[in-house]
Amino acid sequence: MSGKRDYYEVLGVNKSASADELKKAYRKMAVKFHPDKNPDDKNAEEKFKEVGEAYEVLSDSQKRAAYDRMGHAAFDQRRGGGGGGGFGGGGGFHDPFEVFREVFGGGGGGGGGSIFDELFGAAGAGRSGGVPQRGSNLRYDLEIDFNEAVMGTEREITVSKLDKCGTCKGTGGENGAQTEACSTCNGRGQIVRSRGIFSVAQTCPDCEGAGQKIDRPCRKCAGTGRRENTTKIKLKIPPGVDTSAQLRSSGNGEAGTLGGPSGDLYVFLHVRDHKVFKRDGDDLICEVPITFPQAALGSDMDVPTVTGKTKVRIPAGTQSGTVFRVKGKGVKNVQGYGTGDLLVRVVVEVPKKLTLTQRAKLEEFAETCDAAAHPESSGFFSKAKDFFTRP
Repeated sequence: MSGKRDYYEVLGVNKSASADELKKAYRKMAVKFHPDKNPDDKNAEEKFKEVGEAYEVLSDSQKRAAYDRMGHAAFDQRRGGGGGGGFGGGGGFHDPFEVFREVFGGGGGGGGGSIFDELFGAAGAGRSGGVPQRGSNLRYDLEIDFNEAVMGTEREITVSKLDKCGTCKGTGGENGAQTEACSTCNGRGQIVRSRGIFSVAQTCPDCEGAGQKIDRPCRKCAGTGRRENTTKIKLKIPPGVDTSAQLRSSGNGEAGTLGGPSGDLYVFLHVRDHKVFKRDGDDLICEVPITFPQAALGSDMDVPTVTGKTKVRIPAGTQSGTVFRVKGKGVKNVQGYGTGDLLVRVVVEVPKKLTLTQRAKLEEFAETCDAAAHPESSGFFSKAKDFFTRP
């Protein structure tokens, strides 16, 4: 049984939560537990990874549907090892023997082997023998400012991961070391175990699937060919990205084994909220307060954009909540399909305090207003007059 918490519980939402509710909850939790805000806090780091994993599944409609049906069992897989720096391992594979393990029992930690374990060995790992293995993919979560996401930027990140050993150049042996075929598996990297009608290949326990042994293992990496290393990586973030966008840095995952290629680094972006703008796809939304005289008489006003300011014409008689569209002042599409618009929503601000002179003039103005001056108000009360005449 999986020891993982329910993904909905991790994000603090119910199972009927919409995509927007998931996104909002994720942003809140990611900011709360981000390593930059919780330095040297292992518990916060683990929660940050847990939140990222939950959102990665629930934000994908197909993965979410599978999770709703089967829970964590839908993604029960073996994953490559991950490093530090706010990321987890990736690139795992589904265990093809899982269904047999459930039938025969066993495979779950602790002592006492089961029938399955006796027949198939430990989880069927390392079935590829001495074939070069590609390194694990890694994940890194990066928080950026709203303007960086809209305009694009370059960032440098620090990642701790298993790199090729600099001493032995990934060979696993000291200078001049010799390799010879493993005597246990005769160089095949696997041994065969039989029980009745079953005959199953299992990773050789002596050479751990390499098929060969080194007479003088490298003292720095203990013969593994890989060492933990901290690497600085420059990233180019294109304009137009948004939260949950992924950047792939080829070859910057963990080093492979037995001469295999390195995995990739996947950077998941998290965009901080802006104090003025909200985003709807490639469009930007800006809510601007205007005075009653501006709305009634009309005016030209400056409104902010991500690159400065622009003028918007407010026609006489503009109602509160009216939206004006400014073409091409939104966000550049990350795929290169043009640029979005700026949507300016005006809200008429009612004065909270009036001088005696202002009040007198406003009362005088009110006495001169008729149905023609306020057609919407007059129309509403005309439709609702029956409610006022009922006993």
